[in-house]
Amino acid sequence: MRKTALLAALAASTLPISAFAQGRPTPPPAPAVSAEVAGLRDAALKDDVAYDIVAGLTTEVGPRLAGTEAEARARDWGARKLTALGFKNVRIETAPMSVWVRGTETAEVVSPFPQKLRLTALGGSGATPPEGITAEIVYFPSFADLQRAPDGSLKGKIAFVSNAMVATQDGSSYGQFGAARFVGPGIAAQKGAIAMVIRSIGSDHGRGPHTGQTNFPKGVTPIPAAALSTSDADNLSRMVARGQPITLHLVLTPRQTGMHDTGNVIAEVPGTDPTAGMIVIGGHLDSWDLGTGAIDDAAGIAITTAAAKRLLDGPAPRRTIRVVWFGDEETGGAGSDAYYAAHKNERHDLAAESDFGADRVWRVEFSLPDSAKPVGDRVTAALAPLGIVRGTATGGDGADIAPMIKAGVAGIDLNQSGQRYFDYHHTPEDTLERIDPEQLRQNVAAWTAMLAVVANAPEDIGPVTIKPKK
Repeated sequence: MRKTALLAALAASTLPISAFAQGRPTPPPAPAVSAEVAGLRDAALKDDVAYDIVAGLTTEVGPRLAGTEAEARARDWGARKLTALGFKNVRIETAPMSVWVRGTETAEVVSPFPQKLRLTALGGSGATPPEGITAEIVYFPSFADLQRAPDGSLKGKIAFVSNAMVATQDGSSYGQFGAARFVGPGIAAQKGAIAMVIRSIGSDHGRGPHTGQTNFPKGVTPIPAAALSTSDADNLSRMVARGQPITLHLVLTPRQTGMHDTGNVIAEVPGTDPTAGMIVIGGHLDSWDLGTGAIDDAAGIAITTAAAKRLLDGPAPRRTIRVVWFGDEETGGAGSDAYYAAHKNERHDLAAESDFGADRVWRVEFSLPDSAKPVGDRVTAALAPLGIVRGTATGGDGADIAPMIKAGVAGIDLNQSGQRYFDYHHTPEDTLERIDPEQLRQNVAAWTAMLAVVANAPEDIGPVTIKPKK
């Protein structure tokens, strides 16, 4: 059909053009965005508070491994910062946790191609003797190959899993490829391995390894476990392809230091209606120790705090906004567990966290009760000018808010692009230079718009009905 004929046919149709093209009626128009919400959103595009927080925390404190003295300094820094910004009811709530710290970390191929490799211990890794261990590696192209290995087949060997993660906008590849790190060493230990190395769970192609927590099943003694830089893992894979046995010498001497305090830094924007419930937002204060924790997760606490500050400086919102800088997200979630245990009897209307860097927000997703469906529609309309679309999945993602979401608290996700996040996540390159100030401001604007709508919504947000898993 010629173009002019097609247009004539469309014009003659009883359905709108978009409905004819897509086979369904045109959706109703988006609700109007109030001038107040639009003004707050647009002003936030010039925000400097978030960048100041990221720069201050990474410069004045630096790495903040959970439960260490550095995390304690970060809590004190955070309380001072939140107080200086004018937040109310600022306090620190501590909780005990078991603390793991790294030690010496070296690896080298002994034969047949002697050379040093770059690697780093995974959180929770066991230790080699001080002099290290020397053993032949058993190569697994993927985590699934490790799972299929017969019981006992790795006795006296070092397991090597080389699955290569690729970047995705929504970060979904992390869950799939990350299993090699999350549970791989525990499986290797059960099959007899004396140690394990993995290709870093990251999308870069450099020599900076990615750390991260691993978990051993109850009753399984932790074995030494480390992540090779992606380049070194690829090199080791090429050695394997040459068909000769590969012998590796590995020294990893991390240790457990006992029970120490982690903790949450809490601050509030008081609401005018104490019966309306509160909104909890934030991110995690702790970080891994290789970089300075800029994208993971100084950015998250900075974005949410800067957005809350926007409402703090204006007319008081209907609902109280509680900002939480959670402790120990990286190694087990002691901070989120402690927060929920202490505050589970308070009315939480909504929870949301930022923990995926500082690149542009591109999608919003909701978990709202039927009574609050119009709230989601208004948030969607307020975010549209920022280039943010509405997704179809259920919102409420994030380790720190997980206990609240599981209990039925409503959730909203403001999803950032993950295209470059896993190039730097948990690496020595997680530094302030990874933060793009303009993209950071877009995040603040998105969070400001969301908060301005939700905090003042007249609807009863209330709990979300938890559907049983099938």
